Amino acid sequence: MDDIVLSPDPRPLGKSALQVSPMAWGMWRFAGDDVAAARRRVEAALAAGITFFDTADIYGPDNDEPFGASEALLGRVFADSPGLRDRIVLASKGGIRMGVPYDSSPAYLRAAVEASLTRLGVDHIDLWQVHRPDMLAHPADVAATLDALVAEGKIGTVGVSNHTPAQTRALARHLTSALASTQPEFSPLATAPLFDGTLDGAMEHRLGVMAWSPLGQGRLGEGDPRPGRKVAEDSRIVAVKTALAAHGQRHGVGVAAAAYAWIMAHPAGIIPIVGSQNEGRIAESADAYKVRFTRAEWYAILVASLGEDLP
Repeated sequence: MDDIVLSPDPRPLGKSALQVSPMAWGMWRFAGDDVAAARRRVEAALAAGITFFDTADIYGPDNDEPFGASEALLGRVFADSPGLRDRIVLASKGGIRMGVPYDSSPAYLRAAVEASLTRLGVDHIDLWQVHRPDMLAHPADVAATLDALVAEGKIGTVGVSNHTPAQTRALARHLTSALASTQPEFSPLATAPLFDGTLDGAMEHRLGVMAWSPLGQGRLGEGDPRPGRKVAEDSRIVAVKTALAAHGQRHGVGVAAAAYAWIMAHPAGIIPIVGSQNEGRIAESADAYKVRFTRAEWYAILVASLGEDLP
């Protein structure tokens, strides 16, 4: 059988009109006050062929910064280099409130979108995602609010993050504007979307899939997974890293690139969200396109993750 070959060419995000790169850059740890340094990270992602940027209003407190800090920093970069905005497909998320924790009420969703637009210094967010489901919000009310924001031109299209397949279907059922994407955690260490219907549902309904934490919360990359946090490498992590390292070596790339490639090889066209804030590691993400998989090689990594043979 032919190898699975990856392409760096842009493609549609689900049913939407957005054309996105096959990899995205995530801005959870996009922090600090140095606008020039922040701009260099943005430019490193663009140089690596990444034009799809994913942020959220909640990004900030995990870095000991205020709510909205990551968006505000990107807004300062845009103000410093106005041409950058036009080169980027901009995605953000909202619906998490400090201490609540989730709020998808119509008033809050509208306020969240408008606050993000202000921090980013833009008049339009290409993809806006409900960050986590609010169990006290009816999907019909959520959909009506998001449809209105699309009609007003404040957001281009709608996605969801951390939603179950059923929650995703419920929102899609009430949306007039088509749902564009879903964003689950997915990596060679977090494989639940292969089995819980997330990826099958995305392919059934033509949703784009964005994978957050594609390196298993840093366990498959370099350095600590989160600032100030150490994670012991158990036998499962070692087995997956060993399998990825061996496969990557055959193609002249590192573990991280092999992990990104493993994710992108799935037929759902999954977009791994590169989370590194290191310019060199951002550049190395493009190595993923050098990697090929046979079916046997792809399944071998899954078996390493599951710790048992497939039936």
